Amino acid sequence: MESDEGDDQQQEAERLPLSQRPEWSDVTPIPQDDGPNPVVPIAYKPEFSETMSYFRAVYYSDERSSRSFQLTKEAICLNPGNYTVWHFRRQIIETLHTDLQDELAFVGRIAKSNSKNYQLWHHRRWVAEKLGTGAVNKELQFTKKMLSLDAKNYHAWSYRQWVLQALGGWEDELDYCQMLLGEDIFNNSAWNQRYFVVTRSPLFGGLIAMRDSEVNFTIEAILGNPENESPWRYLRGLYKDDTESWINDPRISSVCLKVLSTKSNYVFALSTLLDLICHGFRPSEEFGEAINALNTPDSGPPDSDLGRAICRVLECVDPLRCNYWLWRKSKLPLTVSSQ
Repeated sequence: MESDEGDDQQQEAERLPLSQRPEWSDVTPIPQDDGPNPVVPIAYKPEFSETMSYFRAVYYSDERSSRSFQLTKEAICLNPGNYTVWHFRRQIIETLHTDLQDELAFVGRIAKSNSKNYQLWHHRRWVAEKLGTGAVNKELQFTKKMLSLDAKNYHAWSYRQWVLQALGGWEDELDYCQMLLGEDIFNNSAWNQRYFVVTRSPLFGGLIAMRDSEVNFTIEAILGNPENESPWRYLRGLYKDDTESWINDPRISSVCLKVLSTKSNYVFALSTLLDLICHGFRPSEEFGEAINALNTPDSGPPDSDLGRAICRVLECVDPLRCNYWLWRKSKLPLTVSSQ
């Protein structure tokens, strides 16, 4: 692939204008029509204008030839976001039956500097679909490479999920998520992918089968970094459509109490506890003591209603969302005091 990239760069540096190439002498380029009086004409570079003029000529005549295929490559290198060029390239591939592995290599080279290009990812998916399950390993490796450059690349994550669902390759995906979280426990994209694997993989039996071990893993992550919102959200997701189990699992309230007892980085612990209370959780006296210990002079006197007490603390320690906590306080159910 590296040699191909070097060839591309050399060809670009040595590019001969299309009008001077013998193989294009029979083609009449079609310039862009901006109308008689364009208000703000775009100052295209001569190379771009010429390339697109010749592209229009072969596109309008539907010439699906080797030279047209090469021309789409040149046009894409000049503007990787031109969906019409990508579309015509696919039509030529189908007509000429060009090597799809070579096409993946071409897309990979373009992706190095255009990793968030919608047209590129759509085109790669089209090629991978044609290759079928034999493309699984290469496509998973490709997305892994893209994510190593940008761990939050939505296009790469979306494509990876499509590969898993359409082509397979689930076997090592949970280990991959584990590796990413080991490198950066704050990687919310890796948490999202982990949830995707736990809930969608045909290998693990679904969310309920995985819940116990995942709760333990998540609680460990929370205790290590209680200020990290991702595992708190993940923990709630593990009880999707099963609020009763979420309320009654003692590990959930316990991790809240442990974090509150440290008196630091407890915003998400308070938020989770508030949600538990709003859904019917009856806290013990320990929770009341832990919350009262967090009161500041700005919080005012202790409140026997734990829901209100939590909101008052959050109004002070989470000032950016003060109005939200005021709203939550106004929507609280009947008074809840510690037992």
